[in-house]
Amino acid sequence: MSELDWPSVRGKLLKQESLAPFTWFRVGGPADALFIPADADDLGAFLESLPLHIPVTMLGVGSNVIVRDGGIEGVVIRLAGRAFADIRIDAESNTLSAGAGALDAMVAKAAAKAGLGGLEFFAGIPGTIGGALTMNAGCYGSETKDVLISAWGFDRSGRKRTFSAAEFGFTYRRNAIAEPIHWVEAVFAARPSTPEAVSARMAEITSQRESSQPIRDKTGGSTFKNPLGADGHKLSAWKLVDEAGMRGARRGGAQVSEKHANFLINTGEASAADIEGLGEDVRAAVQAKHGVALDWEIKRIGRP
Repeated sequence: MSELDWPSVRGKLLKQESLAPFTWFRVGGPADALFIPADADDLGAFLESLPLHIPVTMLGVGSNVIVRDGGIEGVVIRLAGRAFADIRIDAESNTLSAGAGALDAMVAKAAAKAGLGGLEFFAGIPGTIGGALTMNAGCYGSETKDVLISAWGFDRSGRKRTFSAAEFGFTYRRNAIAEPIHWVEAVFAARPSTPEAVSARMAEITSQRESSQPIRDKTGGSTFKNPLGADGHKLSAWKLVDEAGMRGARRGGAQVSEKHANFLINTGEASAADIEGLGEDVRAAVQAKHGVALDWEIKRIGRP
């Protein structure tokens, strides 16, 4: 697009901006354009004015994504700042409203401070509420579908759309909404508790996560979905990877974590191609050993 084609914005619109600093893997090429809207109105107006043939990608905090080395065509939108991270408590209805850019962990902390239970599991998810809505994020026996009441966002044309929890049609690590929605805010149900009880459960979740996952490394979180076995029961992806002999396996600067076999890490100089290629090596090894196809949980986006 030429300079004159870009809609005017109140936020930041950066051309050929490297996306590596915005992802937890710290890899990836540039976006043709990176848009950081000032607020929801800025986001809606931008989408309404942007020609429909220009691709749009939402990035979030980049915790569960591999941005390929060739970068991303079109516009990447990243929600940052207080306008998209606001968290509000309604004590009368025991509900919590959170912006799509709010970190999941901050939502859990706000609920704990207010003495609201049921949202503790968000403390163990490394991402934002927007990502949680997109992939039905969950851990330790709870998922987004268990607590969501409703959410709203903009469609590609900039029209505001609101969805009830039932309309999401949540299944394992996905929703059933047919068109891409750029989420702005969600409302969650909670239950009365005490700050002490909720904080204790959060501490338990955090301790489990720190002891079993390589959270201090450059990683994208859980790499593969837990597949179904022949008997219909869910299998543990990490066990399949481990039994296939891939714990610690390397490709270039990428490695399968020694601490948790369902995590890939950037040891320092990995390219996106190293990480994605290693993931495909893992999938091939599990298929050969167990006859089971692992599906990616990490989203892979952009040009090779």
